[in-house]
Formats: sequence, structure tokens, C-alpha cells
Amino acid sequence: MKLIPRQKWMEEFTSEELWKKYTAIREQVQQVNKLTIDVLMDRFNQTHGVHTYQRMYGCYYDDETGHTHGFDQNGYDGEDLISLDLKQLRYISTVEQGIITQIKWNNDRARLEFLNQYYKHECVYWLKELLALRKGDIKRRAPEVFLFQKDPYSVSCLATDFYPKEVSINWFRNRQEHHEDVDLGEQLPNEDGTFQKTSTLRGTPGDWKQNQYACEVEHHGKTFRKTLTDDQIKKTKL
Repeated sequence: MKLIPRQKWMEEFTSEELWKKYTAIREQVQQVNKLTIDVLMDRFNQTHGVHTYQRMYGCYYDDETGHTHGFDQNGYDGEDLISLDLKQLRYISTVEQGIITQIKWNNDRARLEFLNQYYKHECVYWLKELLALRKGDIKRRAPEVFLFQKDPYSVSCLATDFYPKEVSINWFRNRQEHHEDVDLGEQLPNEDGTFQKTSTLRGTPGDWKQNQYACEVEHHGKTFRKTLTDDQIKKTKL
């Protein structure tokens, strides 16, 4: 019966009085949600079984453009039920069973205006605060670089655990930059706030033996290089 931080950088924030207030609010919401499920079961003509009510809300913030966007979505048993359109400032239901709630919430103009201000201002304020907390905890980290082979015709170069996210990965063949038969993967976040990225080089077993290949990762002015050898492929094979 308490909120538990999932990131280390949140632990200091959880010691504040405000965290206790949030915990109390979540306890109230839990009771309201139980009643909500009862109402929805009745509307969907359900008398028993396991059912799920979900609400996902929050905001986006782009620190490069300053663009913000809020969202508030409600679902039942894994399907969309009703959501808030902040541009029109009205709720929209995707199913007949949500129309009653849609009308009720849209008639409450004070509530709509409160949510409008919350998603445009307060939510963004707290998002910036949390970003500052995370950045204070995640210092600049150099990438760890690994080579691995999933099949005989491709070798992948993985750069991971780096921060900030700007990074480049290049392949070299016999000391010359090599761009053919290279697939650059998407940049993905790690759970601790760092990032990872993979570049895969396609070839043949003969290529690996007859030529020297190397993966070079550049991150904030530093270069990290892994040279591909037959022995190394065997050691790093996954």
C-alpha cells in the first residue's frame, strides 16, 4: 500500500512530504477504480469474471523545440473506452457503453478547464523537474562496445550503457571506412536512462578470414574501436 520508486534517482524525491501526499491520493484512486469496474461491468452486461480498468495520463515535452502535449486515456478489458481531446477540450468515447460518461464529463466545464491547465502547465513543470533529477544522477557515460554473431553471415556491433544519446557507429574494412551491407539499428533506451545502438555488417565466413574488419564507436569526442578476428567472433557469439 505505498508507491515504490523504480529508478535510483527517484529515491531522494520519495523522502519528501509531497510523496506521502501522492501515496494518499493513489489509495483514494484505488477505491474509486473498484467502483468504476462495478459500473462498467453493469454497462457491458457482465455479472462475473476478471476485468480490467486502465487509465493512462501524462504529458510529453520536447526540450529542443519546447513542444508539449498532454494525454488522458481510459480503457476497459484492453480496449479503448474514452479519451480526452485537449485540442477540442472534450472527451470522446469509442464505444456505446462510454457515452454516458462522455456526456457527464463534458458537461463539467470546470473539470475540463482544470485538466487543460494541468496538462499544459503543472504536468510539464513536474516532467522538467524529473528530467533534472535524472540528469543529475546519470552523468556522462562512455559506451561499452561488444561484437557478437547470430549467424555465419552477419556480425553485429553493440554500443550500450552510454549517455547522452548522441553516438555514431562505423565499420572499417582493411582500415578503410566501409558502408556496404551495413544495417544501422534504432537507438533504444535502457532501463537506467542510458542508451544502446547496434550496427550489423553482412558478409560471408570467408570475408571475416580474408579481411580485417573493425567497428568504431564515437561518443562525445572519444573513439572506441573493436577489431574483428576469428577468435573474437567465437568468444562473443551469442
